[in-house]
Amino acid sequence: MQRRDFIRNTSLMGTGIAAIPGYLKANRNRRIGIAVLGTNGRGLAHIEAYSKIPNVEIAYICDVEQHALDKGINLAKKLTGHTPKAIQDFRTILDKKDIDAVSIATPDHWHTPAAILACEAGKHVYVEKPCGHNPAEGEMLIAAAKKYDRLVQMGNQRRSWPHIIEAMNLIHSGVIGDVYFGKGWYANNRTSIGHGKPVQVPSSLDWALWQGPAPRKQYRDNLVPYNWHWFWNWGTGEACNNGTHEIDCMRWALKAEFPSKVTSAGGRYAFHDDWQTTDTQVMSYEFGEDKAITWESRSCNNYPVEGAGRGFIIYGKKGTLVNLGGDDYKIFDQHNKLIKANSDATQTNTLNTLGPGASLDAYHFLNFINAIRNGEKLNSPITEGHKSVLLCHLGNIAQRTGHTLHCDPANGGKILHDEEASDLWNRKYEDGWQPKI
Repeated sequence: MQRRDFIRNTSLMGTGIAAIPGYLKANRNRRIGIAVLGTNGRGLAHIEAYSKIPNVEIAYICDVEQHALDKGINLAKKLTGHTPKAIQDFRTILDKKDIDAVSIATPDHWHTPAAILACEAGKHVYVEKPCGHNPAEGEMLIAAAKKYDRLVQMGNQRRSWPHIIEAMNLIHSGVIGDVYFGKGWYANNRTSIGHGKPVQVPSSLDWALWQGPAPRKQYRDNLVPYNWHWFWNWGTGEACNNGTHEIDCMRWALKAEFPSKVTSAGGRYAFHDDWQTTDTQVMSYEFGEDKAITWESRSCNNYPVEGAGRGFIIYGKKGTLVNLGGDDYKIFDQHNKLIKANSDATQTNTLNTLGPGASLDAYHFLNFINAIRNGEKLNSPITEGHKSVLLCHLGNIAQRTGHTLHCDPANGGKILHDEEASDLWNRKYEDGWQPKI
């Protein structure tokens, strides 16, 4: 079946997943046991995706907050008919033989420390973006995956979407000529988080374990479950929260590796509250003298670009490719004439801050499972995921310091001749929580 016919005729929801390429191979192979970490948001999508892959058992649900733990358990039971074991501290189960892989959807500051512990315990890892809270953590996770010979897939799902893959193949075959510039964007209408008040930690939450590797802060009433994204101690702002996806696609299209120059402009403009990261930001990256990309973020003004709340455009010497946020693309020639288009008829451009939905998630999670079972090549191994997340981190560092960053592309994008900016390559950890490999 041609890919376009498959996408048009097949629903990936429910039993429709059987039509995904690779399903039959996955179906006849061994059971894979999964522990899902963090089920107050994105982790629920992990549960839904794994529940639709045959011979995958969601064996454990782990969360430090009881209500989130209950949500994960109840969803898994509803979808699979099986009740996973409920665990508050995932570290207590890493020696379990019925776990093949750990799927991480915790807050950002836990991503790398949890993934390293899982690798050390012999587990494969699916980790949400960003793969690390800072550039050094991405490097540490690459080292851990190599040392312990583990598969580590990052959750930038577009790497597995059929039409995005098709678009990249067309770009790399020269359909729009040599490509030299990418423009990406993200727009939302997030409201103010106000000024939080110190309050007693809810009895349902283990606040010390939630903070884990991060230096300890007093609990306030506007942090959990979502607003931690906007505080540097735990989160990484909109750049890593959403920018990773389009920045990754633009880097992929341009075959760009590490940047030579990074700038950022923006601030917290929409509201005056506790939000520390930017709500408005334009990051720019140069890759030598012949390639560049920009990414624009408006967290609190959702006026669309090209009619979509997110997307990217790739400019070439013979034409242009436009993506409007989903598994779609349009190709225009030098005279702006549409010459090719492709899209998933089941998708919409409605913005969902928690993910694209089960139909598109399915490709990326199945790729991860097939890599474990059958040696299928990962679509987003940590070595590639880190490069895209690093761009987001560098944009944030440029923003926080107010500096133009000059980087060494031959040395992993390391920041040159700027001590203040280089200090943000790593972070301070709570005593006793420094990740070790």
